[in-house]
Amino acid sequence: MIGPIEKRHLPTVLQLNNEHVVETSALTMDALSAMAEEAFFALQVDRGAGGFILAFDRDASYRSPNFAWFRERYESFVYIDRVIVAADARGRGHARTLYGMLFEAARDAGIERIACEVNVEPPNPASWALHAAMGFEPVGRATLDGGRKTVSYMIRSLAPLLADGVQSGEH
Repeated sequence: MIGPIEKRHLPTVLQLNNEHVVETSALTMDALSAMAEEAFFALQVDRGAGGFILAFDRDASYRSPNFAWFRERYESFVYIDRVIVAADARGRGHARTLYGMLFEAARDAGIERIACEVNVEPPNPASWALHAAMGFEPVGRATLDGGRKTVSYMIRSLAPLLADGVQSGEH
């Protein structure tokens, strides 16, 4: 079952997050609680045990060099800070469902694009495959953590698709 991240889900979400620090980053309970409260979009799967997503709109006070990179370049976006699906819940379509729900919420709010970053080093091939399949395209790159991590910044436009599959506004 998918639903909002509630206070009772936070310990499970925190544990899942901290099992995936290579792909994301470690959090404390206080940081996770603050993020969940401020997020534009914060959903969990199976009470947090199956996965979760946290995303922020452009006006969030969230501090992250990746979020700041997008804020400097785009007027309208929602930034996916982290999406994690537990190993035993993979292959069930949870990530696609969470992304679909995020895309719908962003469109309803009049937001034009979804932003994220995907690890290049250390590599995250599963995330690359998901984001490519979901229509994200690279728009930049950064080296972080004193050179220990390289990310590709990615955008997915939310412009409506025309009958031929081309997004409106493209020629």
